[in-house]
Amino acid sequence: MKSQINILRQLQELVLTRDEHHQTGDGSHMDELNDSIDALQQKLEPQVKSVYERLYKKSHIVMAAMSNGCCAGCGMQVPIAQAQQVRLAQHLVTCSSCGRMLFAADDDAARNVSEKGDRDDAKTGISRFSAENLMIADLGACSREEAIARLAAAMAENGFISNPDSLITAALERENVLSTAMGEGLAFPHVRGVEGGALTLAMGVSREGIDWDGAKVNLVFLSAIPVAVSAFYLRMMSGLAQAFNKAANREAAFAAHDAASLWKALVKATRTTVK
Repeated sequence: MKSQINILRQLQELVLTRDEHHQTGDGSHMDELNDSIDALQQKLEPQVKSVYERLYKKSHIVMAAMSNGCCAGCGMQVPIAQAQQVRLAQHLVTCSSCGRMLFAADDDAARNVSEKGDRDDAKTGISRFSAENLMIADLGACSREEAIARLAAAMAENGFISNPDSLITAALERENVLSTAMGEGLAFPHVRGVEGGALTLAMGVSREGIDWDGAKVNLVFLSAIPVAVSAFYLRMMSGLAQAFNKAANREAAFAAHDAASLWKALVKATRTTVK
């Protein structure tokens, strides 16, 4: 069953990648994504495929990690006997609350370690997901890998995530599936399945521009996303893209000389696009 669970995890990531591309891309990779999804579905055993299709009709998030003994999808505690079955991965186990298929969280995966109160105290807009100390006003003329590494380090150094190396590796693996570079010099590298807290966003600026899989990128937004809020991440990414497609907002980010001024520019730019 472990191999089937791995296929399901790959399948869910591809489906969510397709959802992202449908919402913010130009559609040029849709056929390729559909073919990859169809190929993985053909590898599912009949019983597993039946469960997958039933859950998929309700939500594209059909799987959830079991993290700290709880379903990451709905937060419910998994009974001890059931939790052991999830760890053994000899049978397909579904959450008794939300119905999602469960898998054991990877031991070395990045986790959100910030305190809930750090970002939830009556905050609104982008402030719910980011902070001034997650802004890097000058990434320099670095590579895609270095940009992601610098932003992940900022998340770790400021107590938002654990294991930045795991986050970097996962973000680059996601880039290999389909580049997150968009028009107007924007890129949205991200990692799903970073459980333990809220969605976390770091932002960096490269005035020189970064070669991002053939595209020139100046503004990089790195996100660590709990699976349960994947749908909201799409809305946030769309809001960021809408804000920074405007030349005035990009120019304000380029003019920022430190974390405080970049944070001010981000908050102002997203005031009406990220709720």
